[in-house]
Amino acid sequence: MASITQSDRVPGPVYWLALGAFAIGTEGFMISPLLPSLASDLGVSIQHAGQLVTVFAFAYGISSPVLTALTGGVNRRSLLLGSMIAFALSNLLAFVANSFWSLMAARVLLALSAGLFVPGSNALAGSIAMPERRGLAIAVVNAGITIAIALGVPLGAIVGYKLGWRMTFAGVALLSSIAAAGVFFGVPKGIGDGVPTATIGERIRVGVRPIVLVTLLTTTLWATGAYTVYTYLSPLLTSLTGLQGMQISVVMFMWGFAAAIGVFSGGALSDRFGPARVIVPALALSGLGFFSLAVDARVLSPSAALWPALSAVVIWGLTHWAFYPAQQSLLIGISGVKVAGIALSLNASFMYIGFSLGAALGGVTLAHGSTNDLGLVAGLAETCAVILTLLIHGRSPQGAVSRTIA
Repeated sequence: MASITQSDRVPGPVYWLALGAFAIGTEGFMISPLLPSLASDLGVSIQHAGQLVTVFAFAYGISSPVLTALTGGVNRRSLLLGSMIAFALSNLLAFVANSFWSLMAARVLLALSAGLFVPGSNALAGSIAMPERRGLAIAVVNAGITIAIALGVPLGAIVGYKLGWRMTFAGVALLSSIAAAGVFFGVPKGIGDGVPTATIGERIRVGVRPIVLVTLLTTTLWATGAYTVYTYLSPLLTSLTGLQGMQISVVMFMWGFAAAIGVFSGGALSDRFGPARVIVPALALSGLGFFSLAVDARVLSPSAALWPALSAVVIWGLTHWAFYPAQQSLLIGISGVKVAGIALSLNASFMYIGFSLGAALGGVTLAHGSTNDLGLVAGLAETCAVILTLLIHGRSPQGAVSRTIA
């Protein structure tokens, strides 16, 4: 059994929780680049296949705060172990799915188990670390998702293109099993006793505060714009630039690497200059990146659109994920430290609801237009997020934050 000592910079069990978060992040984001082959194999249209993303994200966003509150009395270690085992088994169900609807059911189960594991991991990591290391411990857990975006997703895309989409679920099932074993052997029994969990009522009271609610809606708009394009990025790039198969995987590596840089730089810049000076430019540049994809599709040939499109993807990855840590800092400021954990948990739920809306909006766009219109719709969503941020927090949200805390 792993032991925790005060000399540990970050307690050893936290790294097993991060591995679980990595598995969840990989599965949650990897399916989008695989949609063309998955749709062909299951005999459905690509916008129909995109509902797999919509339903997963919606189920995660809605169920996570409810299930987390309802299981508040369960030992954290037991809950995390059970949810990771369920996540591994759900991946196996996706692996053997013989129809679109059976795969849809597996993705719902994946969302429910993932929505329990991630907030539970953050809570446990914060409780077992020394007070001066709590922020770092939680950052390590969330780094698992960041690394999944940077490496897990493009690696999953490569596996899918080489061995078929089913093998990506098999790979995540194996990874999840290792994470579950890590929780069983690496997290001491009884360590999750007494970890406080907010009730549904407490979450509602924080979420309905006007300034918090509107800030959360900005997160939803930000996520909606991104997933309008991300869900259908493969057909968009093929139509726009002629890239296919493994070439799409290379672009996913570029996007993932840019996203990882964006997460870390966004947090650092927010600490140095304040959330305002990161959030508004990040949203604006993300929107410009999406608008440029729409313009490129209309005025450039596939050969001429290659480098402008790749540049837009990199700018999108950098600025989109730079927004997220800055938005978290803003929420901590406006909600107050005492309920910051609730606000951040709600932020994750509103993000996944936005992912769901974006995937659905992308499907509607394809049904009534073409891939050329995806960037336009996404850019409009990011523009609305910019306007909402400026209306609620002014040109310097730092002032709003200080007034709220005071």
